Amino acid sequence: MAWYLVRRLLQMIPVFFGAIFIVYFLMFATSGDPTAALCGDRGCTPATKAALEAQYNLDQPFLIQFLLYLKGVFTLDLGNNFSGRPILSVIAETFPNTVKLALIAIVFESVVGVTLGLIAGLKKGTWIDSSLLFLSLLVISIPVFVLGFVAQFVVGIKLGWASPTVGTGAPLQDLLLPGMVLGSISLAYVVRLTRNSVAETKTADHVRTATAKGLTPGRVRNGHVLRNSMIPVVTYVGADLGALMGGAIVTESIFNINGIGNQLYRSINIGDGAMVVSLVTLIVIVFVVANLLVDLLYAVLDPRIRYA
Repeated sequence: MAWYLVRRLLQMIPVFFGAIFIVYFLMFATSGDPTAALCGDRGCTPATKAALEAQYNLDQPFLIQFLLYLKGVFTLDLGNNFSGRPILSVIAETFPNTVKLALIAIVFESVVGVTLGLIAGLKKGTWIDSSLLFLSLLVISIPVFVLGFVAQFVVGIKLGWASPTVGTGAPLQDLLLPGMVLGSISLAYVVRLTRNSVAETKTADHVRTATAKGLTPGRVRNGHVLRNSMIPVVTYVGADLGALMGGAIVTESIFNINGIGNQLYRSINIGDGAMVVSLVTLIVIVFVVANLLVDLLYAVLDPRIRYA
């Protein structure tokens, strides 16, 4: 088990550095003059441009720039963004809000999605199964920005069940509605994935053997069907955590959440490369950690990994 985790960690190292290098290359080596956005339409004077290039290490060769950025990542010194604020300060302000939003979405899609998928899988071929598949397909076909505006108008404004916008500090109760909107698309995939996995597992030999031994339907369902059906679902949900953080741009914009997605969108618009690369690096770290946690859950769900 320990060697399995070590091997997975070693596999993630090139993924981490490779993803950061690609993003850094696309942001700084192919996007023209990064200082142009700072000076507006008039452009920078030669002295101002030279000072900005020195401040952001743009006067160095590209590989030196990248190595200096990696040094800043490991020493927690990412410099300032285009507005003069320390990048770590911006991250410390926005990251917790996105984490809370993503966790609400993950819990919503996991609990509701697995429950509905389990019901559909156990009732495969019935009207319950058909209805749940139809509803999940309907949710998948609706763009998240449409769902967000509809939920904000109906639930937040018309019914008054939730705040239509998120207040200062992003209190948890204000994040419930946008969290469910953010997790709605993934919820539909979790339902269908769980349903197919359960429907396949319940006809497996070990499930028939457990039933023949006289185990109660509840023990067969929870100990043999559900547990063995969760590996593909856990894989999807683990990878979805990073995707939710990166995909929160639309949801955070609709509900006015001061989070990573909203900050990333604003930074891209003004060409703040240092801020963009730092935020994407944070999302890459979340991806890597989430995949490591998925590997740990594999060992819990599948005893063969523990004994390998």
